[in-house]
Amino acid sequence: MKMAVIADIHGNKDALQAVLTDIHRRGIETIYNLGDSLYGPLFPIETYDLLVESKVKSIMGNCDRMLLENTQNGTVRYVQNLLEEKHLQWITNLPAVIETDDVYFCHGTPSSDETYMLENIGANGATLKKTEEIMKYVQDIKQEIIFCAHTHIPRVVYLPNNKIIINPGSVGLPAYEEEVPIYHKMESGSPFANYTIFSKEQKHWLIEQVLIGYNRLGVINKSKENGRLDWTCALETGRM
Repeated sequence: MKMAVIADIHGNKDALQAVLTDIHRRGIETIYNLGDSLYGPLFPIETYDLLVESKVKSIMGNCDRMLLENTQNGTVRYVQNLLEEKHLQWITNLPAVIETDDVYFCHGTPSSDETYMLENIGANGATLKKTEEIMKYVQDIKQEIIFCAHTHIPRVVYLPNNKIIINPGSVGLPAYEEEVPIYHKMESGSPFANYTIFSKEQKHWLIEQVLIGYNRLGVINKSKENGRLDWTCALETGRM
């Protein structure tokens, strides 16, 4: 049975709708969402409605958690002012991880929603961590397939213990910049919506990284309207 994994929607309802349409066209019924669903200067309520209507199994990301906190962050406050009690309750009830017999789903790492599982950040930007460092994060996980998100960069990493770690990339925000631990950019390099399809045939996993084009004009204009020109650049180009 094929399953779809999405992540880092960030309130981009148009990208999410395009991805869901493609998933449903393929006859896939089971969808997992790795978090950071509503945060952003875009369309959080419409995004929530799509996730609930499509019965997507979601976990909590660091930006979901931020929406439950008292902060002066302008974009967080923008979203919080739109949220009703049912939205807050939905976020509150999101689990940190989801486990099935074969698959483990988390946002960052099994123990942190803010740590990059696969990338180191240094003077040369984001580079793939050494195999030994990655294996420390997942040494206690029994599942063969481990999904993570948070970096918005699609990756598939094979480990010597036969585990496979997959980042599906971002549905709604293909690039961003961050100040910690040092200033860095995460850039997918394209403005398309990303997600992953996976299934198992006999003893082999089939993994498909999917890029979906969509009409970005509405979200681009919304990001401009809300003064987030960094998001505008990311949505237009996939770069910062």
